[in-house]
Amino acid sequence: MIPSMKKISHLILCLAFVAMTSCESIFMEDAIDSTPVSTFEYLWNKVDQQYAFFDIKGIDWDSVHAVYRPMVNDDMDDESLFDVCAAMLNTLRDGHTNLVSSFNVSRNDSVYYKMIAQKNINTDVVMLNYLTLGYHSTGSFSHNAIRNGKVAYVRYSSFESAITDDDLDYLLERYKDCAGIILDLRQNGGGSVSNVPMLLSIFDNHKQQLYRTQIKCSPGHDEFTELETVYADSTEYNSEDYPNRPYVKPFAVLIDRGSYSATSFFSVCTQAYDNVKLFGDYSGGGLGLPNGGELPNGWTYRFSITRTIANDGGNYENGVPPDYHVLLDPASTAQGIDNVIEAAADWIEGN
Repeated sequence: MIPSMKKISHLILCLAFVAMTSCESIFMEDAIDSTPVSTFEYLWNKVDQQYAFFDIKGIDWDSVHAVYRPMVNDDMDDESLFDVCAAMLNTLRDGHTNLVSSFNVSRNDSVYYKMIAQKNINTDVVMLNYLTLGYHSTGSFSHNAIRNGKVAYVRYSSFESAITDDDLDYLLERYKDCAGIILDLRQNGGGSVSNVPMLLSIFDNHKQQLYRTQIKCSPGHDEFTELETVYADSTEYNSEDYPNRPYVKPFAVLIDRGSYSATSFFSVCTQAYDNVKLFGDYSGGGLGLPNGGELPNGWTYRFSITRTIANDGGNYENGVPPDYHVLLDPASTAQGIDNVIEAAADWIEGN
């Protein structure tokens, strides 16, 4: 029923297959020992040859090697080696980058800081004054009408949570008389990319371009496959079964620095729809699909090997910009007002 979902899911599977076969076969090396120095060099070289965002991040990977290689010697213990390798990966400032051992998992501190410390939502204000005690729970969505029933407010907190056609149709039917819908994706850290086309399926899909993507599969930092365009396939709904689709009324999407990975993908795709606008702060980014492998000592790693180009030509790995930049006003928050929601509601009622 939703061919665009099949299209994107197929692309993801192709990317994963190419990443695990072509790239690994190109860069496959003879078996090497598992000493700390060899393990460190193996990881540094894998990132050097396959990481997708050195240019966007402004990273001199040779300089990173110069800093961290002197910290490694073959007499160091596993935890010390892990700490050095994790610190090296941290310089990528990429939430899709991890080192995994039997005793620890590395996480990027700068991405974590942005997502938490720079959040642009007060969930207490949202629960008390917008969703309120009488809010509805439909599948993965929490929702209610605001502005005296004129605007629908829908909270979707994680793309890990499944979305169904029935859930979407219930929302569209319940709020069919509203002037528009606000979809709050602030602090939505991502999850399953397959939920992105499910959300997009409610809009006017007519084979318009959603974004372009390419894979890092050659050793040079600027060597990628040709850009492949991802389209939204035409979707024709029977008016009797789907009376509220396509949704063409104003649709406001709220994002912030905690809107990562799949949420950034959804944010990029909204450029293809005239009735959809982004409100809030920049997203957290995370538009590269990760792939990884095993180090000589048995630890595993992953990092981003693809990049996504938006319809406007932007590479927003560091954050998708909102159409309307609105930061929470502390004075408004103290009065129980979310001025990001209010700005989106003003836009909906004004259109």
